Amino acid sequence: MVNSDVLLAKAGQLKKHLDRVREDNRITHDEFVKDRRLADALLFNIELAIQNCIDIASHVVSDENLGLAGSNTELFHLLQENGFIDAQTAERMIGAVGFRNVIAHEYVHLDWDTAYKVVTHRYRDLENFAREILRKFNLQAAP
Repeated sequence: MVNSDVLLAKAGQLKKHLDRVREDNRITHDEFVKDRRLADALLFNIELAIQNCIDIASHVVSDENLGLAGSNTELFHLLQENGFIDAQTAERMIGAVGFRNVIAHEYVHLDWDTAYKVVTHRYRDLENFAREILRKFNLQAAP
């Protein structure tokens, strides 16, 4: 059985990181590319937010005995296959995991256009994932 305190704590951490993104993401593409300190701060918080989503997925998969995931992306496949998230959410979260890996491991290969889209719009996919999971357990994150 899923520990609701763990889910809510992770959702709270996710919100904290996405709030930090929202504080600074009203910038133009040029500002994002030119101001590397700001870009680094935004991407760092996106990376941590994605990691919180991975942690939420891992917790649910483990505690609900959904199977053994061989990778972070498999966590989202297992959640979809077992009805915890829909196909679109799974696809977006798998993409987010790939983006996190680029930030964490291959920063020089970062596509700045994609990064800009993530910090200005696609970060909402992470919120949607958390809402979808919390709804499954009749939980609601703090506003």
